[in-house]
Amino acid sequence: TKATATPFDVLIFAVTAALAVRWSAAKHSAPLDAALIERLKSGETLDANEMVCTVDGNNVPTKAGAQRKYVRLNNLWHRATYTVIRHECGEEEKGGGCDSVHILVQKRSTQKDYCPGKLDPAPGGVVGFGEECFENAKREIKEEMGIDVSSPGSPHTIRKLFTFPYQDDRVRCWGYLYEVQYNGELGDIRCQEEEVQEVLQFSLADIKKRAQDEPEDWMPDGLHALKLYLQHRHDRKVGRRLLHGYSSGNLEAYGLRPKPEAIFFDCDDCLYFDDWEVAKHLTEKIEEWCVKHAGLPEGEAYRLYKKHGTALRGLLAEGHMEHCDDAIDRYLKDVHDLPIDDLLEPDEELQQMLEDMDPSIPKYVFTASARHHAERCLQALGVQNYFEDIIDVRSVGLVTKHSDEAFRAAMKIAGVKDPEACVFLDDSVKNIEAARRIGWRSILVGRVGRDCGKPISSEHSEHEIDRIHQLPDVHPELFTGGSDSVGFT
Repeated sequence: TKATATPFDVLIFAVTAALAVRWSAAKHSAPLDAALIERLKSGETLDANEMVCTVDGNNVPTKAGAQRKYVRLNNLWHRATYTVIRHECGEEEKGGGCDSVHILVQKRSTQKDYCPGKLDPAPGGVVGFGEECFENAKREIKEEMGIDVSSPGSPHTIRKLFTFPYQDDRVRCWGYLYEVQYNGELGDIRCQEEEVQEVLQFSLADIKKRAQDEPEDWMPDGLHALKLYLQHRHDRKVGRRLLHGYSSGNLEAYGLRPKPEAIFFDCDDCLYFDDWEVAKHLTEKIEEWCVKHAGLPEGEAYRLYKKHGTALRGLLAEGHMEHCDDAIDRYLKDVHDLPIDDLLEPDEELQQMLEDMDPSIPKYVFTASARHHAERCLQALGVQNYFEDIIDVRSVGLVTKHSDEAFRAAMKIAGVKDPEACVFLDDSVKNIEAARRIGWRSILVGRVGRDCGKPISSEHSEHEIDRIHQLPDVHPELFTGGSDSVGFT
């Protein structure tokens, strides 16, 4: 079939979003029907007695394996290969209107014991007992489609990308996903009739439309493999750091990320950068307050900050200030009495960036400062209308921002239960590390430290950017028209 003219890379985000929303394993996987069960029991299905590499839930092989028919009847964990075959059209197809890179999709034989007659966007096969997965992947595409990636001088290439677990009511397997670049003509494909009815050429736009219109025509684990492939491809394109502990952080047990449910922006030195002028004024105000109102010697405010996480917590903990709402409010008002309108100005680039963000994902300001200070900063920048709420030091019970309690409180305020569905932007490596402990996904904004004046980095952030305006470059999925929201991402 001729594919729609849509460039491959541009479609990654939108297609993956559609895949994630439309295709859940539970929806498209039905139990074995009675006729198939009888055929399996009698050994009439294709390769029914073939020995399969069975594994446990952690992908550790069993000692003896099992016959294919028993794998299907009992839904045993096993290994399987999945291959996304990218095809750049040859001259003949280009002349007929084919546009750039597409995916080759198999229509499975009706003789198959699993998903007979379904469309498979990541064809492969069940791994035999004692067989290497890489050899299986190469053998399957050669036998079923005539694509040879093993012979010296072959114009086609293959590489492994990751391993992933998959399970539904019909199949439980550890999938080994490979990418093949097929550089031949579509007409050169030779189908193995007992395995494959035909091979079709689809753009991602085609797959999206066909799967939305007729989801029951597709193989659910093949669609899942394609979603994972698109997420992986996207992450490599934007240079996303792999972090263990997250769904997509381990290439040996790769998974889909949840769609972001909330985005948390730090305020000072993150939403704006003014060479730390506001921060300097704030530090001076805190020092002045401690000397004037608490009678502390100069420099004591910084000691309290270093020991307790904030000067306010230090003042309360060491008895320099009454622990009551009125006293705390007076302190917060006094130290944040800054000439914000003289220090900050409207940021049209920031306004446009926030305007372009996906409106379905609520945005919050998450600050260690006081609400009224954040409100004044937002108004000065001209972005006060883009945020759902401000989560300030009062909102989190006066705990330090780099504490687990602060992040849990912010999640509760935002109504998010899955930490991995939270995206966080901050200029503090301490806060980024705390976010990682809780399971938030983070971006370090600013690569020079305020206190040290030297380059900083965080191994706990997925990305590091110099300024907030670079967010679309590393997280296009957060923006309208660039969403890959499988989790997507």
